[in-house]
Amino acid sequence: MLSQINEGIKIIDGWVWGLPLIVLIMATGIYLTCRLGLLQMRHLPRALRYMVKNEEEGEGEVTSFGALCTALSATIGTGNIAGVATALVAGGPGALFWMWLAAFFGMATKYAEALLAVYYRTVDKDNHALGGPFYYIERGMGKQWKWLACLFAFFGMCVGLFGIGTFTQVNSISTAVTNLFDPNGEHGIALFGNHYSYATIVTGVVLTICVALVLLGGVRRIASVSQVVVPFMAVLYVAFCLAVLIYNYKNIPSAVVQIVQGAFNPAAVTGGAVGSLTIAMRNGIARGIFSNESGLGSAPIAAAAAQTKEPVRQGLVSMTGTFIDTLIICTMTGLTIVITGAWNVPGLNGALATSYAFDNGLPFLPGWVTSGVLMISLVFFAFTTILGWDYYGERCLEYLSGGKKNSILIYRWLYILAVFIGPYMTIEAVWNIADIFNGLMAFPNLIALLALRHVIARETRSYFQRLKNGELEDAPRRAA
Repeated sequence: MLSQINEGIKIIDGWVWGLPLIVLIMATGIYLTCRLGLLQMRHLPRALRYMVKNEEEGEGEVTSFGALCTALSATIGTGNIAGVATALVAGGPGALFWMWLAAFFGMATKYAEALLAVYYRTVDKDNHALGGPFYYIERGMGKQWKWLACLFAFFGMCVGLFGIGTFTQVNSISTAVTNLFDPNGEHGIALFGNHYSYATIVTGVVLTICVALVLLGGVRRIASVSQVVVPFMAVLYVAFCLAVLIYNYKNIPSAVVQIVQGAFNPAAVTGGAVGSLTIAMRNGIARGIFSNESGLGSAPIAAAAAQTKEPVRQGLVSMTGTFIDTLIICTMTGLTIVITGAWNVPGLNGALATSYAFDNGLPFLPGWVTSGVLMISLVFFAFTTILGWDYYGERCLEYLSGGKKNSILIYRWLYILAVFIGPYMTIEAVWNIADIFNGLMAFPNLIALLALRHVIARETRSYFQRLKNGELEDAPRRAA
């Protein structure tokens, strides 16, 4: 019976993350890119500058950089390590090309989401910023669409509490720590009818305490922790990937050829052993979307809390999240896997393929060093994802409950409890359920983006016209 339920969940997951959703997300990104005149290319330098230059005025709870880091804390996760490897193993090196394409168009989508989140947000009497897809659906599309906003909020709350936010991340952390310190499970105890390593138990307890200390401090503490941890973990992981690429620099040109050629003719690269054009496209686009969450509607919940007066400005800042997550971090992972041939080693998938790439890409380092760096990266990536999704889940519940503080507190404690029991969960079904809810979040959000496309275009034109006229602080100086 249980196996039949799991099989049914897999079928639903495959349908939700099938061709209709991927086409809808990509089509929305392509449309917005054309409507906004390749904004993600023309204004990327300005967006990167805004990312580290916070506004001194404006309503909101956290800085623009803090809001970005809160969003990145949820998007930069195990998908950047395991998800990329899974896509390359299934679809060959060409999957990375389609991941790039999804990220390029996804930057326009992420920009539009954040713009609407700030434009339609509300600030209550306690200076608590409320915003996200549920608010721009209700306030932008009209009260008759409130049911669609509630649908999004329900799916988002479920993802945070039952899937990606808790069980999957905690399991990833405990598995990574146990594989390093007690790979054979020789030191442990029997619990709930199963044998668990002491490393797993200690990791679960310590992680629960750390999560509780952060979450009970509210959004400001989540943002303050994310501002420290997110840049640190991203720099550490990227630096290690760069070391692999520099040491193997002679193989980079051939790797790029494999990626481009494999995108359109996978059989030429894989020898027909891996996938087809359709499989390469699906895996690359789906994993890219899953990693950077462009179009899913999660990041604008964090963007709405930013201290800013200009929706367009925060849209540009949030857009850099997709650039950092996929075009930098996922690219680094993908290149190391292609260069070392880890994608083509039988029996390897997910984090194991990335671990193989690190071990073989830097052969002069002992295995415990590369394994240790990968473990630290996984721990930090997963930990910040836990924090980010708690914030998303709380905002979703806040909307559904009408802002009742008791319900938020109960949710927070349930979330901490889920973190505590996470290491002992059977993870496969949970991953699939989380995938389903995550995908279902996208449908209401994408409908809203297309329905409010005129608002997005109007606000964008207005901002850059005022910038050109010298009405804004960072306008270029006119010649005397």
